Amino acid sequence: MGKINRQMSAGIQYGTKFEKCMVIRMDRRQRKTREAIFAALIGLLSKKDFSQITVGQIIEQADVGRATFYAHFETKDDLLKALCEELFCHLFDAMQGHDHRHIFDCEAPDSVFLHLFRHLQRNDNRILQLLSGQNNELFLQYFKSDLTRLIESQLPLFAARKSDLLPESFWIDHIAATFVQTLRWWIENGMEQSPETITEYFILAV
Repeated sequence: MGKINRQMSAGIQYGTKFEKCMVIRMDRRQRKTREAIFAALIGLLSKKDFSQITVGQIIEQADVGRATFYAHFETKDDLLKALCEELFCHLFDAMQGHDHRHIFDCEAPDSVFLHLFRHLQRNDNRILQLLSGQNNELFLQYFKSDLTRLIESQLPLFAARKSDLLPESFWIDHIAATFVQTLRWWIENGMEQSPETITEYFILAV
């Protein structure tokens, strides 16, 4: 089953931080099936806790067979990870310094966090629904993990604020936690502030 999953799992695959975030080619039917499974999981997550969701419920919602599901994902945890990879892949693009075709198509190198907030404001792929729903801690955990890699590529922006007494790993974790907490506050308060303003709050908080 693992071999089949590795061969047929399309979409985004992760490796080390030095590897590219790579899109695997797949035919239209495979992509349509995969997107249906993703949509089914997102829909179920809006109604119940992830731990209460079963593979049976996912395939019923997606209208696919059990064998089809397992051809793409070994478990529902693998499905969750793949969904997060699809949603947050652009963070890896930014980290690697590739062309920022997602939200990071900008001239100023120090505007990456502003563009991230703008992307979240647009609510692409219903990211806000996942980050603010009852399973938000689950997605924020994945989000922070990916965000950490982005921050590692942006450390010069915060160099003037860092004390020499702080270990770099502590500093990176602090910046990531500050961003996540800023995002959480922004969502909980109705996102009344503009992306420019909330980016300023984030920088000031660091």
